[in-house]
Amino acid sequence: MWDNLAKNNGRVDPLGPENMLVVAAGPLTGVYLPSSGKNSFASISPATGLFGDSSMGGGFGVELRQAGYDAVTIVGKAAELSYVFIDDDQISIVLCPELKGKGNLETEGRIRDNLGDHDVKVASIGIAGENLVRFACVTSDWSRNAGRTGIGAVMGSKNIKAIAVRGQQDLPVANIDKVIEISEQAYKELGAHNMMGHWQKQGLMGVIDYANVMGILPTHNFRDTHWEKSKNINGKTMLASHKIGNTACFGCPMCCGNINLVKEGKWAGTVTEGPEYETAAMLGSNLGVDNFASILRGNHLCDDLGIDTISTGNLIAVVIEGYEKDLLTLDDLDGKPITWGDDDRIMELIEQIANCESIGATLALGAKGVLKRWPQLKDIVLHVKGLEQSAYDCRGASSMALAYGTSDIGAHHTRAWTVGKELEMGADWGIGEKVDLVIYHQHIRSLFDMFGVCRLPWIELGFHEDFYAELYSEVVGQQYGLDDLLVKSQNLYNMTRAINVKLGASKSDDYPPARTFIPIHSGPLAGKVCDKDEYEKMLALYYEKRGWDEQGTPQIACD
Repeated sequence: MWDNLAKNNGRVDPLGPENMLVVAAGPLTGVYLPSSGKNSFASISPATGLFGDSSMGGGFGVELRQAGYDAVTIVGKAAELSYVFIDDDQISIVLCPELKGKGNLETEGRIRDNLGDHDVKVASIGIAGENLVRFACVTSDWSRNAGRTGIGAVMGSKNIKAIAVRGQQDLPVANIDKVIEISEQAYKELGAHNMMGHWQKQGLMGVIDYANVMGILPTHNFRDTHWEKSKNINGKTMLASHKIGNTACFGCPMCCGNINLVKEGKWAGTVTEGPEYETAAMLGSNLGVDNFASILRGNHLCDDLGIDTISTGNLIAVVIEGYEKDLLTLDDLDGKPITWGDDDRIMELIEQIANCESIGATLALGAKGVLKRWPQLKDIVLHVKGLEQSAYDCRGASSMALAYGTSDIGAHHTRAWTVGKELEMGADWGIGEKVDLVIYHQHIRSLFDMFGVCRLPWIELGFHEDFYAELYSEVVGQQYGLDDLLVKSQNLYNMTRAINVKLGASKSDDYPPARTFIPIHSGPLAGKVCDKDEYEKMLALYYEKRGWDEQGTPQIACD
């Protein structure tokens, strides 16, 4: 991507043919070990205009490696709507005008039917990607999403409806017997963990209660961080009334995917895998929706239409608050008012966003597009670099504010989820401890992405990081310690920062949303706020520790 920038004189239109779409798996993707089903997509993001990437679970990345590829790069633009078919060493471009406007569910099924093989893995875009919605996602296995930074819009700009993969090759493993030995022990340890049953029952839906108790649950566009109605949208409610099964990504014993069915009411018959915490929070508490069936309906629509639930929940909340505060008029809303919890109107807005219709055409442009049309909303649009904030309030944990601000892709939690650690253990921490925590998380979490494995066994079940270094060494046949590998993560972070600087990013892009500096007015963390002076000191120290100058430009090599 760096070379592609240089080739284009440092300027790449995210939706232009010169932009590069990279689909990559890691060296541990598909290897016999717990939770090795991850792959990533990377490009210049249409949401931010900067480096963007997003990962997905399931089996797509495994199939890509079994076809003989660690990564595939797509540049240019197809003359007509097409899908890419990777069949081991054969790659073809298949015209598919019949899939125009189709949802992800139908697209995946029809491509498999067309190829006569229902084991083929498909990563597709819905109508939102075709319409270049700036937060369109890429979807595989019906509901596994690379949801953030608008990768689906990049695919749409290239007239690529999907990528289908069939692979039948063995993966390269240097010391297979040792890998099996290490992994067998890992499966035993995970299976015996006392929290395994909880994760298989609730998955990430269990985080709703945690976030509410800790005072970090986004409520009413992050104005509040605690909601008395959260019990209506938590994992227990899901179990009691909607859950009908589990799913798992490749090689994963946690089986944290929930299959849910709406059994009655206006959304009866809706079946979806999910929601996970981010979706339940952003389409639930953040919008004032306390009807779990409505969250399931919203989850299903976003998956099929192909839009990111985090960005969607953020931007619809902005509309509700903006209208409530008279910052938006009824004319801005196409003559249709909206209030917190108005699930019918929310579902309508989801479809309007994907189809770029009415007010949805503006929301489809993402945070930057919304602010360009309605600059009066600047204090209530929660974003960093143009990417809408994930579902964790950071006012009670300033390390999380720094994590959002310095994330290379924008305000996303997977780069460094430090809020829980600080709230639980960091009452007496100084800025040095907070900065070190952010940098370590940015490195270790990037390492998981590079490996092609899920972080949850490490995050939730306490699986030690050294296990992955040991296993990686046996896979590639060369010994590495964890510290050796973290240097690679550091180099990656310097490289993505260099790309962003080349594209115009600077210190001014490294601040959390304005609401971060306004005190929480209710709940367990009432009165908590991220202090501006403290943030400035943290940011300066962060730059210093990374070897960047005062404007955040790397001063060291990205080897």
